[in-house]
Amino acid sequence: MTTYLLQALGCLACTGGLGINEEAMRFHWRVFLACAWLLLLLVLIDRHVSPRSANAESEAKTPGNQSSVADWGVVVKRRSEMFSSGCKNKEHQGDTQVSLSKLVLDNIVVSDQHHILFCETPEASDTYWKKLLIVASGAFSSVKDIPENLVHDHKKNGLPRLSSLAPLEIMHRLNTYFKFIIVRDPFERLISTFEDKFLFNKPSEPWYKHTISHAIIHKYRTGFPFLDDTGLVFDEFVRYLGDVEQRSHMDWQFGEHIIHWATYVELCAPCDVGYDVIGHHETLERDATHILSRAGIGHLVSYPFVPAGIMRYNKTKVERYFSGVSKRDIRRLYERYQEDFHLFGYPTPDFLLN
Repeated sequence: MTTYLLQALGCLACTGGLGINEEAMRFHWRVFLACAWLLLLLVLIDRHVSPRSANAESEAKTPGNQSSVADWGVVVKRRSEMFSSGCKNKEHQGDTQVSLSKLVLDNIVVSDQHHILFCETPEASDTYWKKLLIVASGAFSSVKDIPENLVHDHKKNGLPRLSSLAPLEIMHRLNTYFKFIIVRDPFERLISTFEDKFLFNKPSEPWYKHTISHAIIHKYRTGFPFLDDTGLVFDEFVRYLGDVEQRSHMDWQFGEHIIHWATYVELCAPCDVGYDVIGHHETLERDATHILSRAGIGHLVSYPFVPAGIMRYNKTKVERYFSGVSKRDIRRLYERYQEDFHLFGYPTPDFLLN
């Protein structure tokens, strides 16, 4: 933009040597007006092509945006401070002496070789992180070499669950190992879960489409759901998630599969465990480099290149999915995930709630 201004000013300066007769004055003003139009055109062009648009400046204020500060360690530190502030009213903040639930212990995987604990958060790149930890152990030379059926087999992949250890072993690791977690916007995570498990269901996971979705449909679809072959729709999924009275019974019925929509608080007990680093899915490329370095395995593995913006929060998509959901059900859903929003610095989705 500075170059454009200098060029335009140079154009204006070229009129300074003209005489003051009437003919010259008319020519002077024509050149002046032409330069003024040129300057206006350059300003308009600059606004459209500038890589730092108004939208980008707004995004820089979102949690962990990589353009907000040069030193990514400062971003991570601010997240931790904000997280600690959100936990300050918790009775057991950072107290690893508390008794963690089996769900939490099941979701924390252990790399004893590198003294790392990682809490899985489905739909936030958790599978790839486990692959990186497997490669870091030396069992495979690259993530491409790891058989898919081995990634989640914690009896064989070298990453046991914390729940498989004795109480004293668990306490030792919680107090001494490097601990990290990856999160993403809670509502966008639910949309990803719905698409992955119900909309584009994998043949290898038939229970989501044929068991869980049928149970939710029969509970919340009016009329004669057993005569309707329409698959689970998003507003029914939201009703189930926000139904305080019925959800506990249905969750028991669905078993371990609920980890794909359980809250971060339920999955990882963040205020009790006190994770060293909180990574954000929206800025994963920068976070990954920082995490691998802090974990001491940056020389062994690296996170793949992530094209700019590919993991950016998609407000338009969120609005589209929630457009068919009642305000009552959205508010109920937010009540359940409210703590996830606040603890990890995600803004309240007022555009959906109000």
